Amino acid sequence: MAFAPSYAPRLDLRQSQSLVMTPQLRQAIQLLQFSNLEASAFIEDELLKNPLLECETGGETATAIETRTEASAKIPDDPASIAAAGMLPDSTTTSLDLDTSNVYDAGTNADGYGAAEFSGDGDDWNPLEALGAERPCLREHLEQQARLAFSGREDLTIARAMIVALDPAGRLGDTPEAMALALGVELSRFEAVRGIMMRFDPVGVFATNLAECLAVQLADQNRLDPAMQALLDNLEMLARREMRALLDICGVDAADLADMVAELKRLDPKPGAKFDSEPLRPLIPDVLMRPAPVAEDGAPDWLLEINPETMPRLLIRRGFHARLAASANKETKSFLSEQLQGANWLVKALESRAQTILRVSAEIVRRQDGFFRHGISHLRPLTLRDIAAEVELHESTVSRVTSNKSIATPRGIFELKFFFTTALAGANGETHSAETVRHRVAQIINAEKPKNILSDDAVAAILQKEGIDIARRTVAKYREALRIPGSAQRRREKMPA
Repeated sequence: MAFAPSYAPRLDLRQSQSLVMTPQLRQAIQLLQFSNLEASAFIEDELLKNPLLECETGGETATAIETRTEASAKIPDDPASIAAAGMLPDSTTTSLDLDTSNVYDAGTNADGYGAAEFSGDGDDWNPLEALGAERPCLREHLEQQARLAFSGREDLTIARAMIVALDPAGRLGDTPEAMALALGVELSRFEAVRGIMMRFDPVGVFATNLAECLAVQLADQNRLDPAMQALLDNLEMLARREMRALLDICGVDAADLADMVAELKRLDPKPGAKFDSEPLRPLIPDVLMRPAPVAEDGAPDWLLEINPETMPRLLIRRGFHARLAASANKETKSFLSEQLQGANWLVKALESRAQTILRVSAEIVRRQDGFFRHGISHLRPLTLRDIAAEVELHESTVSRVTSNKSIATPRGIFELKFFFTTALAGANGETHSAETVRHRVAQIINAEKPKNILSDDAVAAILQKEGIDIARRTVAKYREALRIPGSAQRRREKMPA
């Protein structure tokens, strides 16, 4: 006897767990991956919005970790010991160690959240002085010269059209023929205006290619002779270092050709770039590293601490909150309660961020101790998973911590991502860091003799004798990454004249 299926509606109860990202949790994850400039901009914005927050100036940082190079001095494995040692925030702190790859986010993508741009240059930045020292942009600079150089309306129109068509390097983005046709003027008229404008300051703008740009600068210095013009017409051969062929084309000897090449190097190939480029900001490290006093057993130590210049210390104005809340109405009390909650969260999130950065940095230093003491030849292979397993964090958290962060070491300032390199197999089961092998490739090539230029196969054979299992194509890839030319071009460069 068959029964028909039942399609009647019914009510079932199901129990499941899911993680929904709150705005605070999303901001905490963003704060962890912010650079120090982005984090400072975020804090400045919070200080403007929250009246219960204030920034303490002149205080010393209290977040530091002393790391040992011995295995017995590593970070404790159990969370209770870590918390007891002060290396983790308390349980009320928002957890930042989350894998958000499969988490529903009702707001903005946590990894793609745009941070506010940092606009200040520090406490000594004076907006009035900066306004007076600000240089005009390239187009404004050329517009002023065009108004003085051309009195006719048609010539001034052609000049302004060329100024608009400039690329950041100071060259025309279109051909003179196409621009003359678009403007409805004769090509000869267009070229006459362009010839005058190529002598504007900086000399060489409005050129259509590198050779013309350099030729105008040489002509302005009265150094454009037939030999130099022949060299400019064959810049591709100069790039390939075909010096013997250039000697015949230019009709000069080796000494004169060397002088001509040196003169070209003194010219500016991109005369417009220096106008619109922003001044370089100094790289301020997030973590400071210095040698600690040697322990009793003679094992060397390193002391790590958060750079106080990159992360201001925030204080909560609890007395101000108490005075206002005592005589406030219900609506004001609700507002103050929200601001106090937000201030508490931000302070704890910053503490958690600092401690997480220190924990990850300490483990990186412990793993790469040989590099800090002996140089790049002792850099070890390292992955995000290795650090995540040791400090008991998720791999995605370690990735956020090491993004846009740098550390000041006795060997210089390095991004934390620098210490993560892939491993190359070696003899007897040993592994070698890819960065170390790349450095070794550069050493071998730099030490080669002019009469014995090494091919990629020869370099690979040398490395294999040193116990590094590497293929020729890998050597070629590393050589190209180092911007070292191939053996044929190196042979031409090192060939005696």
